[in-house]
Amino acid sequence: MAIKLVSVSPAQNELIGKAIALGDRYTKTLGLLTPPAYRKAAEDGGLLAAVEGADVVGYALFGLPKRSARIRLAHLCVAEEQRGRGVGRKLVDGIKERYPQRLGIKAKCRRDYNLSGMWRKLGFVPDGEVRGRGRDGEILDGWWLDLGHPDLFTEMESEALLVVTVDHGVFADLRGLTDSTDAERSRALEAGWMADLVELAYTPQLVHQIRDLTITAERQHQQAALTGLRKLSPASEAVDRRSHELLHAATQAIPELTLDPDLRLRLQYVAETSCAGLQVLATHDPLLSRLADVAWEVARVRVVSPSTVTLHVDELRQAQMYRPADLMGTEFRSGEVASGAEEELVAFFNQTGGDDGSAFARRLRTLDTGAVAWRRELLRDGQGRPVALYAWALDGRTLVVPVLRTASHLLEETLARQLLFLLKRLGRDSGAEMVRVSDPHPSEAAKFAAGDDGFFERNGDLVALLVDVCGTAAEVGAVADSLARELSVDAATFLPGMPAELASVVERAWWPVKVIDSELPTFLVPIKPRWSTELFNVPAMLIPRSETLGISREHVYYRSSGRRGERVPARLLWYVSEGNSPSEGQMVVGSSRLDEVLIDTPDTLFSKFEHLGVYGRAEVQGAADGSGRAMALRFSDTEIFPKPVTLRRLTSLARGRGIPWSPGSLISLHKISGELFQAVYQEGHRTT
Repeated sequence: MAIKLVSVSPAQNELIGKAIALGDRYTKTLGLLTPPAYRKAAEDGGLLAAVEGADVVGYALFGLPKRSARIRLAHLCVAEEQRGRGVGRKLVDGIKERYPQRLGIKAKCRRDYNLSGMWRKLGFVPDGEVRGRGRDGEILDGWWLDLGHPDLFTEMESEALLVVTVDHGVFADLRGLTDSTDAERSRALEAGWMADLVELAYTPQLVHQIRDLTITAERQHQQAALTGLRKLSPASEAVDRRSHELLHAATQAIPELTLDPDLRLRLQYVAETSCAGLQVLATHDPLLSRLADVAWEVARVRVVSPSTVTLHVDELRQAQMYRPADLMGTEFRSGEVASGAEEELVAFFNQTGGDDGSAFARRLRTLDTGAVAWRRELLRDGQGRPVALYAWALDGRTLVVPVLRTASHLLEETLARQLLFLLKRLGRDSGAEMVRVSDPHPSEAAKFAAGDDGFFERNGDLVALLVDVCGTAAEVGAVADSLARELSVDAATFLPGMPAELASVVERAWWPVKVIDSELPTFLVPIKPRWSTELFNVPAMLIPRSETLGISREHVYYRSSGRRGERVPARLLWYVSEGNSPSEGQMVVGSSRLDEVLIDTPDTLFSKFEHLGVYGRAEVQGAADGSGRAMALRFSDTEIFPKPVTLRRLTSLARGRGIPWSPGSLISLHKISGELFQAVYQEGHRTT
């Protein structure tokens, strides 16, 4: 009987159940995935089953990250009695056929399984190695299967890890001498495919609980095992204050709770996680799980099970890395570094690797002398504490950045990502065609984030191309190829009709490029002045926004749930629909990249996207329609047009190109052509 491939849907419970049963036969080599992980994969289009008759003889379980054009292969499983029939190849080919627009497939596999021959036969090539996070610290080989797209973009992915604190219950499951009933579920955190996504951490409360163990062998074993996790040392005064806040909120929310040592112990984990600047605490503890809402409302800590981490690792990573809502309420101040102040900065921005102490200070001072007019910029938080430092100058057509540092701070990863985009904007505004970060020891947060923004390593520097073209694939390719030749790297040959996913990667890597003859759609979004002011400062606030890095990179906008063809990836054009004067409304003010569209209840959307937004819960509820649901549009990297495009000019641009147009269509979101997008975008950036 022939084997057929089935893209398993969430409704196909029998097939999902059979895939789970097959996977459970091989947990020692695959690593455990709980049943909800299979169902989530089916929902996301990431479960492909090889079916023969009524049997599932193999399956591939894979992720399709929203922020990456890679496919992340978690399980490639074939029943032992079916091996040798080419089932694995059928599954891999099936993934390629279904997702040809993705850049490629990445996988991780323990080296001691000796399966390199299998991966090579399937067409994969070695792609580095990483140490696993299991108790034996195994080496995991990386494998990569290219799907035939330009090599320049295959490394575009953040290396930043989701840092998860664990309580003693989860830690004992992972590192203890005896197994609990939850041990297997906890060990999902250390599955091979998660090795470059998650880092586990511990706080002082875990150390106290280990110290209190009465069995000497167990205590000493767990103490030794702490070395495999990141150590966190939050300020004790801040932890005490946060603990009191949590205790008060917990007893208010659940009056029957008893203020006993057990409650204080559990909330201590939440307080320490929060004060260490992290957002995820993994636990199986029923009481902590019951207090999850309190932990989020008071401390912005998500109390979740280990299996929830594996189910939602990508969105949890992004919530950790992009927290623009936190930036909006702070008083960051930017200014140039004063001469003579270099020594003060060493304590905040001293990085490991030989560039320390007086050597770093001397290097900073050299940037204040000589023929090159370096700008040395320092960012301070509301307490005056230095949090980011960068220097730059224009050298011909290159924006050179000899210093790029961030200090330890609750928002360090968010700040690093803001700075990378700020440097690209500085480059574009200065007429540069590339950005070169030549700092020999940039901050780890910036290095980890750089891949997401198209930076690649060249002769020890981090380099990004700035392709300031809004045109066809041929026009974009010609400019990019010229820049790439200067760096002695291969660019790419692009054809019209480029898949939307690839076009989105190109537009992110080579920002501000726009490929108008690709399949990447554009939607015109009407927005009321109140929200355009909050999100974009257009119309401008009477009191300038306190956040000095310009518009935050990522936000969310809510509207009614009715679909009008929205899909991702895509571009957005923002049309301010009304205003108190002609200068405030009825104009296109900027463009963004659309990263996610989600329809759900207001409470669910608010909980998921609160860290991105300027909306309160009541405003999200107000966006819901008669169905009781609303739509969230998550978008990023907004460009505000130097010259807003008025409704009159917008209408003229459309009609001048023979595009059917009625101003009445601007009352709701709708799709526009690439030709009209190009005209509006170029008009918004016109200088004459």
